[in-house]
Amino acid sequence: MAGTRPRRGRRRPRLALPVVVLLLLAGIWFALPHLSGLFGIAKEETGAPEAVVPSAYLSSSAAPGHPAAAAFDGFNNRYWAPRESDDGVGAYLECAFTQPVRLLKMVVFSGTSARKDEFLTQARPARITVVLTSKDGKETTRRIRLADQAGQQTFDVRGSDTVRVRITVASAYGTGKGRRVAMAEVEFFGHRP
Repeated sequence: MAGTRPRRGRRRPRLALPVVVLLLLAGIWFALPHLSGLFGIAKEETGAPEAVVPSAYLSSSAAPGHPAAAAFDGFNNRYWAPRESDDGVGAYLECAFTQPVRLLKMVVFSGTSARKDEFLTQARPARITVVLTSKDGKETTRRIRLADQAGQQTFDVRGSDTVRVRITVASAYGTGKGRRVAMAEVEFFGHRP
């Protein structure tokens, strides 16, 4: 007929579709061993972190009755304080984990207690330096400013395969003669391998 074009025969891909399907299946087959690792990473990033408790503790020094272990014992009415009664700068706490852990968060209760009436009885850390050491010796450093308030303060502190954490006092609130820098509790949250 005049004004119409003849229809072209539609060519169907006879070989392209099966080749694409085979390539997709081969890609999935080779990716399967790696998918479980990807899902594990996604779980660590989206799953709720669990408490990871250190197995060993030490400090630069400790005042009588206020050992390093008091900062990791789960009670925020006992505290660690260094022996020195000056500004506390350079005093440190260190803890170690039996197995490497993936750290995500750190909770700090500064001062002598989480209770307001006891909190101000000694000096408190104002700034701390946190050094995470991984099992291969790599160090990650984070500088943190703490508020001068009683109670829990939470910070993102991320480190993979962490085996040791050192917390060093960089400056303090409420220092003075006969006052020691006190840290009531330090808690870590993350994932175990």
